[in-house]
Amino acid sequence: MSAKREHALAIWQAAVAAAEPGQLVRAALADSALQSTLLLARRIIVVGAGKAGAAMSAGVESALADRLDHIEGIVNVPAEAVRPLQRIRLHSARSGASNQPTSEGIVGARQILQLVRGAGADDVVLCLLSGGGSALLPAPVQGVSLEDKQELTWLLHACGATINEMNCVRKHLSDVKGGQLAQGFHGSALVSLIISDVIGDPLDVIASGPTAPDPTTFADALAVLDKFGLKARTPPSILRYLAAGAGREAAETPKTPPSNVHNCIIGNNARSLRAAQSKAEELGYRVVNLGSFLEGETRHVATALAGIVRSILKDQLPCGAPACILSGGETTVTLTADHGLGGRNQEFVLAALTYLGPQEMHGVTLLSGGTDGEDGPTDAAGALADEATHKEAVRLGLSPVKFLARNDAYHFFSATGDLLKTGLTHTNVMDVRVLLVA
Repeated sequence: MSAKREHALAIWQAAVAAAEPGQLVRAALADSALQSTLLLARRIIVVGAGKAGAAMSAGVESALADRLDHIEGIVNVPAEAVRPLQRIRLHSARSGASNQPTSEGIVGARQILQLVRGAGADDVVLCLLSGGGSALLPAPVQGVSLEDKQELTWLLHACGATINEMNCVRKHLSDVKGGQLAQGFHGSALVSLIISDVIGDPLDVIASGPTAPDPTTFADALAVLDKFGLKARTPPSILRYLAAGAGREAAETPKTPPSNVHNCIIGNNARSLRAAQSKAEELGYRVVNLGSFLEGETRHVATALAGIVRSILKDQLPCGAPACILSGGETTVTLTADHGLGGRNQEFVLAALTYLGPQEMHGVTLLSGGTDGEDGPTDAAGALADEATHKEAVRLGLSPVKFLARNDAYHFFSATGDLLKTGLTHTNVMDVRVLLVA
């Protein structure tokens, strides 16, 4: 691996390390006010869902080691993250790279609902939420099947719907999302510790906001389907339920938070970008940190950021080399009818590589990776490419343009040896992109 590749990877890994769930949870539970609340609790009920759920749960047990006898709970996590803990049961809610809800997830969600709704007056609930929580905490409303929700989730994903749009719909097809988990709580206090995987950290969108008031409505959910022309392809049971809700025949999600419910963001993309910036500066780079709000079609974002690379190469603007361009957020990919395999991070690198071409890639290194270690339905977190990638593609007779046209970045980078494979990181704060210009 070249020195610049090692630098790009080290910068990205610094971002992931800053979102380590156990460390974030322990810091949050060190708060004196929260410690006082927990000290008075008869029971500390721990629930939640997300890709960081296992590490967050372990962090709770570590931070509250002297109160373990008072703790019980269940947290829905990916099958790959399940391991035995002392007092908190990690429940397998899905397996593999699929981000679809499962019947196993429903079982766990119903048990979580039962625990929260059964809390006594002196009980405190700690709710651990992180990226992937929407899919890992499914509780379909009566009359809507899991299969119908899975089909609609796939349709929205394939159309390039944003996470906000997807969650607006999912909240109105659930018994737990959109503040409905907190709605049934009658204990002393419910405190949600949240690692955000959403642009801007909106409480109602992260994991579809099971403990946050929901500003969206049934009418908004129907508008999302209209925007993408999906009504004709949406399962009839879902259309009937959303229409009933819009006609006030089904209860809306809660719009006002209960006074005993508190939501706390303990980790996010901005924090991780700051850590990446510190690492890049330590390695001697001038840093342009574009922040956590980048969204939109992946290849368009890639073109814009590659344009900044060109500006640095030609005009030393906004700074001269050696430069590091950092960005976060989360883009979307609209799939072609004849699409291949990949994810938004792999497609970003392929689109930027295609835009820059072999000459301009001299001295340039591109990395884009999902901080959860997953990128779309693949076993890669993203991709890492430089001038050598172009040379290898030429040697193999591969056309980056053709692979990009059919959304097949995975097979392109698999052939060139440039996939970024990290395994699950057990956290999730969206994507981090690192572009180095030597």
